[in-house]
Amino acid sequence: MKAPSFAYAKPRSLEEAFVLLRRTEDAKVLAGGQTLLATLNMRLSSPAVLVDITGVPGLDGIAVRGSVLRIGALTRHREIERSPEVAEHAPLLAAAAPHIAHVAIRNVGTIGGSLAHADPAAEWPACCVALDAEIVVAARAGERRVRAREFFKDLFDTALAPGELIAAVEFPLLGAAYRSAFLELARRHGDYAMIGVAAVAKPAAGALADVRLAFLGAGTTPVLACGAMAAAEGKKPSPEVIAAVQRALAQDLAPIGDLNAAPATKLHLARVLSGRALAQLAA
Repeated sequence: MKAPSFAYAKPRSLEEAFVLLRRTEDAKVLAGGQTLLATLNMRLSSPAVLVDITGVPGLDGIAVRGSVLRIGALTRHREIERSPEVAEHAPLLAAAAPHIAHVAIRNVGTIGGSLAHADPAAEWPACCVALDAEIVVAARAGERRVRAREFFKDLFDTALAPGELIAAVEFPLLGAAYRSAFLELARRHGDYAMIGVAAVAKPAAGALADVRLAFLGAGTTPVLACGAMAAAEGKKPSPEVIAAVQRALAQDLAPIGDLNAAPATKLHLARVLSGRALAQLAA
C-alpha cells in the first residue's frame, strides 16, 4: 500500500519543531522512521504533518554526565550497540541491542523513536524500566523528567503530552558490582519477541541484591515483575528459589495472546527465561 497524503516539514532547531507541533494536533514526529513509515504505508497512521527532527542538533550522542549515562533521543540503535561507554556503564543495553530487528534497521532506528512508539514487545522500553532510567521530555516551556516505570501508560501510549518530544534518556550509573542479562525468544532472529526479560542484580556472596526483572511481550507495557523480584531478593538462585520466582510470575504477568503464542505459552516461556536470567546474574 501507499502512504496517505501528508505535509512534510524538517525543522532545524527544537524551537522550530515545537512551533510546528503546536500548529496542529494531528502531527507525527519522525525520529528514525523504522516503525512510523511502515504504519504510514499500511494506513495505520494518517498524520496531517510529518515533522522530521533528524536534522535538529543536540538530540544525539552518548556521554557520561555526573551520575548518569545520557543517550540522546536521535542516537541510532547501532551506535548504542557499538558504544564503549554503553558497554562499560550500561551493559544491559549492549546485550539487548543485537536483538533489535536487523543491522539495516539498527543503522537507522533511534532509541527515542522506539520509546515514543512504546511497543510492549520492543527491547529498549523493558531495558529502561529495568535500569530505572529517566526519559527527558522536552517542550517549548522547558524539560521535564519521567521515570521509565511511569512513562509507559498502555499499548502504544506514553506520558508524552501534545507538543512534547523525547530529548534524551538518562541511565543511573550502577557500578561494576552489578550484573545484567538480556534474553528473548522469537521465531526467527530479528522477528518481534514472543517474550523477553531484561534483568539486573548485584551479586554478593552468591546471593542477589537489588534484583530487577522487566519483561517485554508480557502485557500492554513493559512489566516489572515485583513478586518474582521479591522472591529472589537476598537469596542465592537455588532450584528452590528459581521455582518460587517462576511461580510468582503467574501473579506478575498477564501476557496477551497473538499470532506467535497463546498467553499460557508466553507465561511458560517467561518462567524459562527468568530461570536462565537468574543463573546468568549469579554466575
